[in-house]
Amino acid sequence: MHKFIIGITGTLGAGKGTVVEYLVREKGFCHFSVRDFLREELENREMPVNRDTLTAIANTLRVKHGASYIIEQLFIKARECKSHSVIESIRTPGEIESLRKNDQFFLLAVDADPRVRYQRIRKRNSETDQISFRVFLENEEREMHSTNPFHQNLSACIRQADFVIMNNGSILQLNEQTETFLTKIGFQSQ
Repeated sequence: MHKFIIGITGTLGAGKGTVVEYLVREKGFCHFSVRDFLREELENREMPVNRDTLTAIANTLRVKHGASYIIEQLFIKARECKSHSVIESIRTPGEIESLRKNDQFFLLAVDADPRVRYQRIRKRNSETDQISFRVFLENEEREMHSTNPFHQNLSACIRQADFVIMNNGSILQLNEQTETFLTKIGFQSQ
């Protein structure tokens, strides 16, 4: 069986997690999450889990082990999975460069209007989402552009995607766009 490994990148609150849920539920994908990997790392170090500590630990691990370290750890797990896999959430060009060495890898970006995304994160209500719109925009700006290869650069990641979904509509529309992406890369359900 040719196994697909799909990486997900995109902006905060754009719908990356909803795409992942669809791939897991409807297509049987295994799911590997950078956020879960980092949360576990923070918990092992008995540090609080918030957007700043998640970003800081990610940057620390990248500096110590290499720009693509986190994604490489998740890719190893994805290769071991007996099914297709999705890796959420790719945030640096170095991670993409590492993953592109594998012919079964494809990158999907998800984006949406900032106000739409802010409303979504407020409804999601996770530990990192209790922020004002101003802080939301500041966080995003910090994560969008960086010349440091160990720091997040979402705009560069989105530009490198094989397919970009603009998710300003309903979940049904998002699922339809996900199906369009799967068709484009040659994925067929078993």
